[in-house]
Amino acid sequence: MRLQMSQLIAIAVACGVGLLVGIERERRKGSGPQRGAAGVRTFLIVALVGVISALTGGPVMPVMMALAVGALAVSAYRRDHSGDPGMTTEVALLATFLLGVLSQSAPTLAAGIGALLAIALAAREWLHRFVRAQLSEQEIHDGLLLAACALVVLPLVPDHAIGPYGAFNPRTVWKFTVLVMSINALGYLAQRILGARRGLPLAGLAAGFISSSAAHAAMGARARSQLALRASALAGAAWSSVATFVQLLLVLTVVSPALLRPMLVPLLVAMLVCTLNALLLTARSKDEAQPAAEPRGRVFRLREALLIGGLIAVVLLVTTLAARWFGARYAVATVMLGGFADVHSATASAGMLCNGGALTPQRAALAIVLAVTANTATKLALAWRSGGKGFALRLAPGLLLSIAAGALAWLLLNRAA
Repeated sequence: MRLQMSQLIAIAVACGVGLLVGIERERRKGSGPQRGAAGVRTFLIVALVGVISALTGGPVMPVMMALAVGALAVSAYRRDHSGDPGMTTEVALLATFLLGVLSQSAPTLAAGIGALLAIALAAREWLHRFVRAQLSEQEIHDGLLLAACALVVLPLVPDHAIGPYGAFNPRTVWKFTVLVMSINALGYLAQRILGARRGLPLAGLAAGFISSSAAHAAMGARARSQLALRASALAGAAWSSVATFVQLLLVLTVVSPALLRPMLVPLLVAMLVCTLNALLLTARSKDEAQPAAEPRGRVFRLREALLIGGLIAVVLLVTTLAARWFGARYAVATVMLGGFADVHSATASAGMLCNGGALTPQRAALAIVLAVTANTATKLALAWRSGGKGFALRLAPGLLLSIAAGALAWLLLNRAA
């Protein structure tokens, strides 16, 4: 039987995963009578058994082989004379078999998970030291709470519209709440690893590609809980706005290249002003008195995240109802109102309306300018709510100046045309 290209790829991925994990285990198993039970050859063979059982077709063979590999892993654990009570190698052996099976249907996913497995195995000492010596009880508690909110609660939250006119989606609001908690955790982790001066701005830039509004709320909460880090948190919020403009350019490039042409210069001008403001705030944070020790407080505050989620629920309710009332005849106003909740979705909507002929490029560009302005109001409101009046007022000049510069550039280009 002639092998197909997909089958060759599956076999190659399984061999790669088996070798990658096996090489790491070979270095750990030692030598002599006390050596471990499985090394590079065993892991390679187990991965091949997995992919071969998957290629034979049907679910029976993979299940039978999984039971056999599991039995061998249990037997190897019972015969282990190394004195190490851990069962990492045995579990990794079973995981390697499953990755071999997975390589038949999803080779890219199998390769990625295999690489993560090898990294986790190689980072044994660092992970043990980090968990035992670096993490506090409060940090572990907050990490488990975040995992429960994201992995347990989120899938259980209803994912359908409820309320008047179906204007409220519980899962959308909970996703935003989890996002705020995650960005807070990201900022905390970046601060622990890189220090506040570099960690918070970098975390803000990364978070901005997900939600700049959530980043403003998270950075405001960080500034309120640690007043000494206000300047760094301001820089993080400012860098999240830079990410917003980068993502808007990417959205228009994909959704509506025709609309990108009239919006390219205004968005670039706004992004330039926003970047200069972020650089200025970052420079000011260098004069900030850094804490003498690493942060040991809360990774995030659930109450603050829930309040921010409630505010977003109100925004979504108002904008959805307004869009229902206005309808397609007032597409510009609908796009602008959508910007209060999510400027990227509003921009994509403007692009699709432009592609369909419902809006001219000029009116679609106006709708985007208004949506970005509305989203700026949301950012400032969230910053005020989470970080206080002073935090929001320090962010306002840079945000408003970037919007004004972009709007002015659009007006000048529109008049020239």
